[in-house]
Amino acid sequence: METNSQFNFQEIAESIAKANQTIIKNYLENSSGYVHDNRDISLTFNEFGTKLTADSKEMKKVQDTYNVFLESHTELLKRITERQFDRTTEYKPVIRPDKNDKRFNAPEWDDAPYYFDFVKQSYLLVSKMMKDIVENAEIDEKSKKKLNFYSQQFIDAFSPSNYFATNPEAIKLAQQTNGQSIIDGFKNLVNDISIGKITQTDMAAFEVGKNLAITPGAVIFENELIQLIQYTPSTKKVNEIPLVVMPPWINKYYILDLRPENSFMKFIVDKGITTFIISWKNPTQDLGHFSFDDYVDKGCLKAIEIAQNVTKSKKVNTLGYCLGGTLLGISLAVLAKRVSKQENPINSATFLATMIDFSDVGPMGDVIDNALIKKLERGELTKDGVMHGHDMEKAFNLIRANDLVWNYVSNNYLKGKTPSAFDLLYWTNDNTNLPASMYYFYLKYMVYENKLSRKNALRVCDLPIDIGTIDVPTIVIGMQEDHISPPQTTFTTTELLSGPVEFILGGSGHVMGVANPPAKKKYGYHLDGQLSEGFDKWKETAKFHEGSWWTAWIERVIEKSGKLVLPEKNLGNAKYKVIEPAPGRYVKEKCQQSSKKNTSH
Repeated sequence: METNSQFNFQEIAESIAKANQTIIKNYLENSSGYVHDNRDISLTFNEFGTKLTADSKEMKKVQDTYNVFLESHTELLKRITERQFDRTTEYKPVIRPDKNDKRFNAPEWDDAPYYFDFVKQSYLLVSKMMKDIVENAEIDEKSKKKLNFYSQQFIDAFSPSNYFATNPEAIKLAQQTNGQSIIDGFKNLVNDISIGKITQTDMAAFEVGKNLAITPGAVIFENELIQLIQYTPSTKKVNEIPLVVMPPWINKYYILDLRPENSFMKFIVDKGITTFIISWKNPTQDLGHFSFDDYVDKGCLKAIEIAQNVTKSKKVNTLGYCLGGTLLGISLAVLAKRVSKQENPINSATFLATMIDFSDVGPMGDVIDNALIKKLERGELTKDGVMHGHDMEKAFNLIRANDLVWNYVSNNYLKGKTPSAFDLLYWTNDNTNLPASMYYFYLKYMVYENKLSRKNALRVCDLPIDIGTIDVPTIVIGMQEDHISPPQTTFTTTELLSGPVEFILGGSGHVMGVANPPAKKKYGYHLDGQLSEGFDKWKETAKFHEGSWWTAWIERVIEKSGKLVLPEKNLGNAKYKVIEPAPGRYVKEKCQQSSKKNTSH
């Protein structure tokens, strides 16, 4: 009997042994986290079950929902049977997948003898029943959100598309390849176990500084927390007022400087704006003590000070993205307390996919409760003084588990395929650690207690923070399908500020919507809605435009950037000299690196 040349039993056995060792090691290292997760899930469902059984009205709702499910499932069985034996009658499914659900798009799910169609619709009916039981229950909103989140994880996990025996696409491919897709899928699984994460893209296809983050520039300053990059002018003249960009320190800054064709930084520089951007240090255990105060003083305010000094401009425009925008808002409030209005260096601000008010943080907020805060306070969810980047990545993946987890389980393991090269997914996998003290402060006082949106309720840099003291011209930008910073939440920033403000709503989500160059013309954006009456009223009155929000935003920034002048011949100046070419060293540091003594300048 001829043996498949690509099936090596010894190699497979060794891989299984290594995978088992990795699984055991991972469990031992993270057992406290698993115990917390399992306990929280169990308590959540146990409390829900107790409330239902103690209330006859609630139990009747559950029974009614179950009866509807049984009726629908009986009808499904009837229609499937009729479909097999009667091809003349038009077939109508009992339930259809959501229009954005791509799991069941392949024609194999609807092929005769319709077994997989039956499995698919049965799954959708069970999913609907679970959601309806939670939604119809008379419980507080916080508990309902947490139940919905955990229920959705189970619903997503038990999709028939995730299992070989119930995935017709995987079965058909295995038949067509004589089983090779199964072997390849097993190899992919073992490889992912060895690296401790699901492979979402071809990580070998990109390298920071080679084909990502290659907009010309130089690092002109560094301390133990940041490197500051100044980009090289690409126009004969530049606007006299520079732009200082504050990216988030969850992942790396180059989400704003990907490949040349979708680099937001290159787009800005090519419009004649002298641009600076922070590249954050990837903290190891010896830097775990960094506080939010440090990110304000050593990061945001230091970058503004240097940009002023280098360009000799009394004013700077600013932009903060995501958590970088939250930091920018706090920093501007600090400046408003520290200096007079005449001495304030801020000319304008842009808050891009940023939350200042955390009253509705989308799916992320469904599982943030006091128990989690206490765990974080005791250091049970951090290691070596830092929140590890891989843990943050897993948490964000769960917000969109079908797209970012189970899609790759099906593709990589059941079908034996390898993901294609995608720069945005490379970036999401290029994680950063977070200092434990900073992360605890942010999660407790801003996300959980929502103190930043309340006047003087939060103290940073020994000052009470009042976002209402920010009275510079401001542009607030939200993304239509943002799961991290929901658009209705970003919109509330317009109601907290004192100065003139404008809201722009871009298409797509937190990442895809930001990296959306004008050449794409894919998502469009909304402008000129009616402010001060809430997000829904703004959306109703806003005008839709084709193309990218980049174009509308840059027009407004150029108007606020002063006259055109000749650029300086060299980057930096006598005080802030070039240290190394962009993108610098900090952005290349990986989470798994060992802790080393810092040698900052």
